Amino acid sequence: MRRTMERKADQVLTVDIESLAAMLSCGKAGARKIAEQAGARVTVGRRITIYDMDLASLREQERKITKDLDDKLVTDTAVKKLTLNDLFERYMATKKVKDTTRTNYHTMWDNRVRNEIGNMKVTQIKTSHILLFYSKLSEVGLAHNTIKYLHTMIKPSLELAVTDDIIRKNPANVSLGEYGEKPKEKEALTPAQQEKLLKFVEESNTYSHHLPMLQVMFGTCLRVSELISLTWADVDMKAKEIRITRQLVYKDLGDGYKFHDTSPKTDAGIRKIPMTRTVYRAFARQKELNLMLGNGSRVEIDGRNNFIFNSKHGRPMMPAGVNSFLKNIVNAYNKKETLLAEKEHREADLMPYISAHTLRHTGCTRLGEKHVDPKVMQYVMGHSNISVTMDVYNHILRWDVWKQRLQNWIQPWLWCKMV
Repeated sequence: MRRTMERKADQVLTVDIESLAAMLSCGKAGARKIAEQAGARVTVGRRITIYDMDLASLREQERKITKDLDDKLVTDTAVKKLTLNDLFERYMATKKVKDTTRTNYHTMWDNRVRNEIGNMKVTQIKTSHILLFYSKLSEVGLAHNTIKYLHTMIKPSLELAVTDDIIRKNPANVSLGEYGEKPKEKEALTPAQQEKLLKFVEESNTYSHHLPMLQVMFGTCLRVSELISLTWADVDMKAKEIRITRQLVYKDLGDGYKFHDTSPKTDAGIRKIPMTRTVYRAFARQKELNLMLGNGSRVEIDGRNNFIFNSKHGRPMMPAGVNSFLKNIVNAYNKKETLLAEKEHREADLMPYISAHTLRHTGCTRLGEKHVDPKVMQYVMGHSNISVTMDVYNHILRWDVWKQRLQNWIQPWLWCKMV
């Protein structure tokens, strides 16, 4: 069965010149002139033919189309074919972000969304599709934060479709709930572990040249991208302060994989960090090592040179390279500790595996243990949101409170046992 409908005359729509010319029995030029003179008040009664097997189904389609027209939803055929992938590209074209962030968005989308829900037509996506997609991501072991990151791209993309009158409501307007694995609690090294690690590196013939770098990482709480971007121009030995204004990222921004010198993600990342005595001596020692080992900077990246922490080839260390030598240090430490424990007939006190972020988190923890003001910690860490800083601070504070309570309970108990 077939039914033909007319759009209401009071609807403001984009004019199809060919249809208007045929309707007015005039040329396209004349129809265009009439349309332009009419401006936003131009209306077009375009015929839409719909088919179905029975009258009831046909009436239901008619009701839906009428509602779409009443709600001024765009019903053009081209729009009906718009996929979530197409919509994401449109959304990204409207978003002003750094090149590195844009690359991260596209990489994540290509890896997780494009060949899954991305191929669905926007007008066909329901809330259940979104929830099933997130459930599938959970089943393959993605972390909650990863799913949350994808959600921050999917939801605003579909919100753009709502704004453009393509769909009536946003199917991604949902709560993420328990989707994805919960993030593991970040573990900082204890003061004893930190001391043992530094002592091992200092006494090692293989890894001792990494000691100044580790001391700087513990003492400044820098991100690894900020650390490897440091040049000697950023370190003021006289004023005893470090200026953080740039970061190095190793990505393909359309010009192949290579280092790119970029500004921090937020203004909070631009800061000056005062040197402790240990950090000051570490920088002085690093300058000596660069001369002795021939590790001086021999490259220029986006106009910057004279980098401090370099590989043996004179290029800034790769973030993965930093994590690699940290893993090797821990392996060497644990091997030595295991042999020593066997010799002394005791249980080995092994070092947990660490990354560059572990050292940053450990440095922050040491500040919290000294009850440094949270706002000062936020500044040193370069956090744009203090809630991130408070997560660390509150964790330390909770332990201090419980430790005091335990001591208050244990002392009278020990006294009673002694009496």
